[in-house]
Amino acid sequence: MAKTESTGSTWRYRWAQRQNVRRVSTYRGAETAWRRRDDELRRLRALAADFQGSAAAGAGLPLELVDDEVVLWALPAAQLVEVRHTTVLPAPDLTVAAPAAPLRPRRPDGVRVTDAGMAVITSRRLVLLGGRGRRDWAYGRMTGLAHDPAAPVTLIQVLDRRRASGLLLPTDAAADFRFKLTLAFADAIEQRAAVLAQLDELIAEHDQLKPFRPAVTTPAQARLSSLVPGGRRTIAVAAGIALLVPAALFDSNPSDPTGGAEVAAAATPARTPSALPALLRPASPPPARTTAPKRSSSPRPSSTATAGPRCGAPENPLGYDFCAGTRIRRPAAEVCDWFDCVPQFWAGRGYLVQCQDGSVSLTGGRAGACADHRGVRWAISQ
Repeated sequence: MAKTESTGSTWRYRWAQRQNVRRVSTYRGAETAWRRRDDELRRLRALAADFQGSAAAGAGLPLELVDDEVVLWALPAAQLVEVRHTTVLPAPDLTVAAPAAPLRPRRPDGVRVTDAGMAVITSRRLVLLGGRGRRDWAYGRMTGLAHDPAAPVTLIQVLDRRRASGLLLPTDAAADFRFKLTLAFADAIEQRAAVLAQLDELIAEHDQLKPFRPAVTTPAQARLSSLVPGGRRTIAVAAGIALLVPAALFDSNPSDPTGGAEVAAAATPARTPSALPALLRPASPPPARTTAPKRSSSPRPSSTATAGPRCGAPENPLGYDFCAGTRIRRPAAEVCDWFDCVPQFWAGRGYLVQCQDGSVSLTGGRAGACADHRGVRWAISQ
């Protein structure tokens, strides 16, 4: 026996069950993402409060420490990179931001690897102990610092070097390296408290974004629109179509009320002068147009090569047609008033042809005729 609620409708119960499953699934995904970010912010806050170093941490390293200098962190695998061209990096700051996307293990364009070794962060400088020597970046001489948002590369500019250089790190260690370098630089300028305050603010803002567990949906909340696939959106689209179809039928041309025979139109109807763009028509009608026969309201002739007195050519006073006659190499000056000429029509060097898209060109008999208009349909004759 099917399970029902107080409404007595089985479909309402199934609808409520599906809604509850979907809402709980969405909530759990959002809550997991929120908790992951919350744990990361609180970890960074604890690290910023307890990040300390010692002179003993540098024991065994081929690095001489100056007075009051301590080793804060060491990364055994790092590569020295240099920028091929001179560039200006933004000034170092203390911003703590979440990565926009996971870093990819790649080297950006314009950056070359010149050495590899151990990266050491001290209270006074960043040092690379490489196979070819040592490279130092003193915090007091830094003029620019930039972390690549897509690659694990950090570039640094200092006063005593013209080109920027830096480190290419393993992707899993790049985030910690960047945060610890920020802490070391903040200590050097006595701004550790500013980093702690920024983290406290980020944690407070993140607390406001914690997702709430959704309320339970009951069968009584089901609507009849739930029975239609797509719900209210499908009903709205159907209603819009129901309103548009009568309007489209009203605007369409009715059939001949006299019951006369209908003439099939060509697949590409010939254009009349009135259909030409205003920019292609002359400012005043040419004298020859006054002698043109009065156009009747009868259907246009078919554009096939054998139908009608002009073999499908549009009505024109020039006597041009699509029949097998004399090819036209010097068309009349008003030809573009009656035919749809291609751009740069008068630059053509050939005879008059109609292209597959209905436009006419003066490139007949030449290689590439109507190349930009799907090729030649047929020649225009007189």
